[in-house]
Amino acid sequence: MRFADLHLHTNFSDGTDTPAELVKKAKEANLSTIAITDHDNVEGILPALEISEEENIELIPAVELTAEIEELEVHILGYLIDYKNKGFLEKLEFLRENRRERIYKILAKLKEMGIELNPQDVFAYAKGGTVGRLHIAQVMLKEGYINSIVEAFSRYIGNNCPAYISGFKLSPKEAINLIRKIDGIPVLAHPYSLNQDSLIPQFIEYGLLGIEVYYPEHTSSMVEFYLNLAKKYNLLITGGSDYHGKLKPQVNIGLSKIPYELVEKLKEAKEKLLC
Repeated sequence: MRFADLHLHTNFSDGTDTPAELVKKAKEANLSTIAITDHDNVEGILPALEISEEENIELIPAVELTAEIEELEVHILGYLIDYKNKGFLEKLEFLRENRRERIYKILAKLKEMGIELNPQDVFAYAKGGTVGRLHIAQVMLKEGYINSIVEAFSRYIGNNCPAYISGFKLSPKEAINLIRKIDGIPVLAHPYSLNQDSLIPQFIEYGLLGIEVYYPEHTSSMVEFYLNLAKKYNLLITGGSDYHGKLKPQVNIGLSKIPYELVEKLKEAKEKLLC
């Protein structure tokens, strides 16, 4: 059988592997297909394509957009996107600038708590890619304020923690529409983290086409629940490890994977959108 991992991050967002390293690790994990889903960034796709052809790995062009509703973060994956669309690239740059502004706000909150970090140190960890909370956590660890990346999120910068700042400029409707506009397939990422399944029918009304059922932090009962939900609303089913490299060492490529037939269903849905 052929398997796919459709949720992977590179150093163009908050992962630690280059696109080439990621592709090679996918090959070692015996995957046939992967999707690079960097946050608000598609710059890792082209370099990954170059090496994926050599390694005989199929690459699905994708992205992960962060939206907000009722002070909740919502992550929308976009698959089989037109990642060269000029208007889309301009929108991504706007979103990345918003993320940079958010870093300053989070650091101001941390300073009030006695944790003083240099913003440039955080941006340096991002290496010109999409900056996020994982980069703040890296600097906190380096400066000795925490003992682990997990501690940074559980005590300081995770959702509902004292230094958490939301402020994302996209609503779920806007994120879904943005992906649909470039002929992509919008999929709700790790729905368990939303902790409000009642919102999913609303997202479907906006044009959501799929749900990430297979995910490392989904229990067997969650998987069953979301499989039934997908069946009820005729949603596409996806899955992936949400691999970030060294920043999440407990998560390896292929930890959560899906049979290739689900990738084929994504492609069929794409064809219908283009008709």
